[in-house]
Amino acid sequence: MNTSNKLLAEHNAKVVVQDFLNALNAEDFELARQQLHDDMHFKGVMGERDGADNYIADMKKMKFKYDIKKVFVDGEEVSLWYNINMGGKTIFCAGWYKLEDEKIKSFEVIFDPRPVL
Repeated sequence: MNTSNKLLAEHNAKVVVQDFLNALNAEDFELARQQLHDDMHFKGVMGERDGADNYIADMKKMKFKYDIKKVFVDGEEVSLWYNINMGGKTIFCAGWYKLEDEKIKSFEVIFDPRPVL
């Protein structure tokens, strides 16, 4: 991949992930869903989800809020450090998003779960 194509892919990947998180913050679940592949996979400290519709259904219930602290981009992979407000508890987390065809194909989130247990 030449340099300009790599920069464009990185820019697009960053925008997709930021649009996804901003949509979740705004509780615009339709817009958030548009950023996900139908067969996306989520892996977190407390469970996994397959399928964009399943993931969005959970987010509608949880209504987490994301405060992005740092974004790292490498091709079609985006890593973030962020605080997530999980309904009264704010937890520092790291997320690793992998994109395919400018949509989120999978992501993993890690954090210390003790404050929410």
